[in-house]
Amino acid sequence: MNKILLVIQREYFTRIQKKSFWIASLLGPLLITAIYAVPIWLAMQDKEVKRVEILDESGLFQTKDLVDKEVEFKLVNKPAAELKSTFSKDGFTAFVHLPSDILAHAKDIKIYSEKNLSLPLKSSIERVIEKKVRAILMKDAGIASEVYEKTQIEVSSETITVSEKGDETSSSSGGAMILAGVMGMLLYITLLLYGSQVMNGVIEEKSSRIIEVIISSIKPYQLMLGKILGVGMVGLTQFLLWIVLTFGLSQVASTFYTVSPVKQKVEQMKKVDPEVAKKMDDASPMAEVTKVIESTNIPLVVGGFLFYFLFGYLLYSSLFAAIGSAVESVAEAQQFTFIVMLPIIMAFIMAQFTMQDPDSTMAFWASMIPFTSPINMMVRLPYGVPAWELATSMTLLVLGFLGCSWVSARIYRVGILMYGKKITVKEMAKWLFYKG
Repeated sequence: MNKILLVIQREYFTRIQKKSFWIASLLGPLLITAIYAVPIWLAMQDKEVKRVEILDESGLFQTKDLVDKEVEFKLVNKPAAELKSTFSKDGFTAFVHLPSDILAHAKDIKIYSEKNLSLPLKSSIERVIEKKVRAILMKDAGIASEVYEKTQIEVSSETITVSEKGDETSSSSGGAMILAGVMGMLLYITLLLYGSQVMNGVIEEKSSRIIEVIISSIKPYQLMLGKILGVGMVGLTQFLLWIVLTFGLSQVASTFYTVSPVKQKVEQMKKVDPEVAKKMDDASPMAEVTKVIESTNIPLVVGGFLFYFLFGYLLYSSLFAAIGSAVESVAEAQQFTFIVMLPIIMAFIMAQFTMQDPDSTMAFWASMIPFTSPINMMVRLPYGVPAWELATSMTLLVLGFLGCSWVSARIYRVGILMYGKKITVKEMAKWLFYKG
């Protein structure tokens, strides 16, 4: 046990003392913060109001009919040929030509612009024209526009989970999907990132022949286990740094939002129309996540995440360590790495379907098979999983790790001392039955 602790200590302190560790630890939160902070910052900037000229040959449109919060419309009475050449010089983004028979040929509208028209601007123009044309057609048909507006009802529902005791808790399918997706993605990245670090560490020691010195005073299995646990502790340390730094940067970024024009407009809207503001808050992704957090057993989710991260990492890292021991370079390891990466990739792909239907047969088996359960069971947890399924999945994962570690140890003990020979899968299979 003392020898394993020495290996863990060596792996841990050697890696955290590297500049690459601290660069990755510092850049990671910056990139994470930038991913969501930059779009928010861009959205906070005041948008330039687009100006559009309209030539209405039908005579049906008035200035009051052309109102949009993002576009400024101006009715003009000039020849179309002249407007085509002057609208851009006059400071207009586009020129719209409405035909005289627009009621019968609404699809014959022409929009002219100097550059390719953005989709939001095109939609705004069409929406304004569509509203007026619809109102005229309904009036001609004897239908009051007020009657039509009353029929436009937006259906909104609230999902509520009911426990066996009859307790009701507000929940959110959208929030559960977001939370599940985040945890599944984290596990996918960590399994690949830290598993490959174990493999690269083994290859480095083998190629430098330092492994021959180390193996003289420690058993191969102890060395492999110590290396895996040491790299895992490095990963946990990096995770902790990412969480702390990301939270700190998020707090700094949020201060810019609190003083932004967008935030001020939202607050004004809450004062003017509290009902509309409430709908905006309820529709926000953060509101969805808040609902699912309130209806979720957080200790269970956090504990499940730590368990599946630990044993998922141990399972795959043992396989990566076996590959690293069998080859002499990273380039040579590529042919074997894909074999280990394939179940991880498959697990991530299956997780996309699991999020859509967490109670399906595929989702059940994906959360039971040890190679796919770390990602898929974590995707299912926010939706609620029966206790027996969770216990079975955990048990199978532990057994899967023990089986993989045994196989990896048999390969590792032979591979780390094998040089100058091109290794095949068939050759590695023979190592399992070597005595000694």
